[in-house]
Amino acid sequence: MQTTPMADQDEQQSALEQFGINLTDRARQGKLDPVIGRDAEIRRISQVLTRRTKNNPVLIGEPGVGKTAVVEGLAQRIVAGDVAESLRGKELIALDISALVAGAMYRGQFEDRLKKVLKEITDSEGQIITFIDELHVLMGAGGGEGSVAASNMLKPMLARGELHMIGATTLNEYREFIEKDAALERRFQQVYVGEPNVEDTVAILRGLKERYEAHHKVAISDSALIAAAALSHRYIPSRQLPDKAIDLIDEAASRLRMEIDSAPLEIDELRRHVDRLKLEELALKKEKDDASRERLEKLRADLKREQDKLSELQAKWETERSILNRVGELKTRLDAARIEAERAQREGDLERASRLLYAEIPALERGIIEAESMEPSEDRMVNEQVTEEDIAAVIAGWTGIPVGRLLQGESEKLVHLEAELGKRLIGQKEAVKAVADAVRRSRAGISDPNRPTGSFLFLGPTGVGKTELAKALAAFLFDDEHAMVRIDMS
Repeated sequence: MQTTPMADQDEQQSALEQFGINLTDRARQGKLDPVIGRDAEIRRISQVLTRRTKNNPVLIGEPGVGKTAVVEGLAQRIVAGDVAESLRGKELIALDISALVAGAMYRGQFEDRLKKVLKEITDSEGQIITFIDELHVLMGAGGGEGSVAASNMLKPMLARGELHMIGATTLNEYREFIEKDAALERRFQQVYVGEPNVEDTVAILRGLKERYEAHHKVAISDSALIAAAALSHRYIPSRQLPDKAIDLIDEAASRLRMEIDSAPLEIDELRRHVDRLKLEELALKKEKDDASRERLEKLRADLKREQDKLSELQAKWETERSILNRVGELKTRLDAARIEAERAQREGDLERASRLLYAEIPALERGIIEAESMEPSEDRMVNEQVTEEDIAAVIAGWTGIPVGRLLQGESEKLVHLEAELGKRLIGQKEAVKAVADAVRRSRAGISDPNRPTGSFLFLGPTGVGKTELAKALAAFLFDDEHAMVRIDMS
C-alpha cells in the first residue's frame, strides 16, 4: 500500500511532538509571557516534583487565576537553571488532550496513542515532566469512550514513579471526577492557586504591559492598568483576576489600534460632505438658468475649500499614523531584541549578548524616544495611549454600566451618598443618614471587617419607603437595585 507524504510525516514525528507542546522550548524562544507574583506556587510545585513519592502536583483553582501561568513560570525557571538540581535539564511538555482524542474513530485508537506517548515518557528515564491542563478531561469527564481506560493506564505508572505529571483543574471538577477515584487521588499532591488581590494584579499587568504594547503597537498608561484591575474586580464578579483584567487591557488596546488604523470621525464626516457637494455639482451642471450657474460657482468654491481642508487633515493624519506605526514597530523590535539577548546569555554566546545589550537595544531605545518626540504635543487627531477612559468604555460595553459612573471615584460617591439615596427617598433624612454613616464607616475601614456593612431594622407603616431605601442602597453599592434578596414574611 502506498502511503501519502502526510502519513509519512506523521509516522516520522514522535508521539510527544504530535500530541504535546514543549513548554521549555517555548520558554527558550521567549514565547511565554513573564510570570509575576506566583513565586510561592512555583516553589511549591518544585518541592512536590523533587519528592521521592507522591511527586505529582495538581494545581487547583478557579478558572482564570493563573494555573497554567504557574506551570509556564516553572518552564522558564528550568530554562534559566533557577530550580533544584534534580529538575535541571528536564523538559516540560504540555499534553494536548484534544489532539489525542481527535480522529480516534475506532475502539482502542485513543488508548494506542496514549500508550505511545507514555512509552516515550518512560524511555526518557525521568527527563520529561508532563503537564495536563483540565486534568479531569483525561480522567473520565464527559464519559467519553476510552476515558476510563486512560486513568487506569496512568495509575500504575504514577504508582511506580515512572510518570512525572503536573495536573491542573478547578476545585469543583477535582471533587466531581478525581476525588471519587481514591487510588488515583492519592497519587497527586494538591497545590491551591488562589485569586490574586487588586494590588498583585496591577503588578502582574505591569509585567505584561510591554508585551501588549509591542503586539498592538500602542502605549498603555499606568492609570489604565490600575483601572483594569480595580474596575474588573468591582464590576465583573463572575470572573477571576488576573484573567479578566488582562482581557480588559487586551480589548482596550485592540479597540485603540482599530481607531488608529481607520479614518478619524472628523475626516470621515468631511469625506461624506465632499461627496455630497460633488453630487450637487453634477446636478447643477445640467441646469441652464442664471440662478443655477451662480449656485454652481458658489458650490465649486465651497467644494474646493472643503477638498483643501480634507487634504490637509488627511496629510496630518497620515503623518501622525506613520509616527505611531514607527514607534510601535521599534517597540516590537525592542521586545524581540530583549528576548534574543536573554537567549544568548543562557546559551553562553557572550559576543551576541554584548552586541544586543550594548549596541542594538540602546539604539532601539533611542529610536523610540526620537520617534515619540516627533509626535505633536497637542491637537492630535489620533490617540496613541490606552487610558482609564478606554478601560471604562470596554467594561461599559460588557456590563451596560455607564462610563461616567464607572470613573466616579469611591470617595466622591461616598461624600454624595445621602444626596443619591435622598433622590429616591423623600422626607426620610434621619433614616438615610443612619444608613449612609454605616456604609461610610465600613468603606473607610474603621468598622470591624469581620462584621457586615450594617444591619438595619426599618420600622414604619406600609408605603413610607422601607423597601425603596433597600433598593436605593443596592443600586448605590452594586449598581443594580435588584442586587438584593427579598423575603416576604407575610
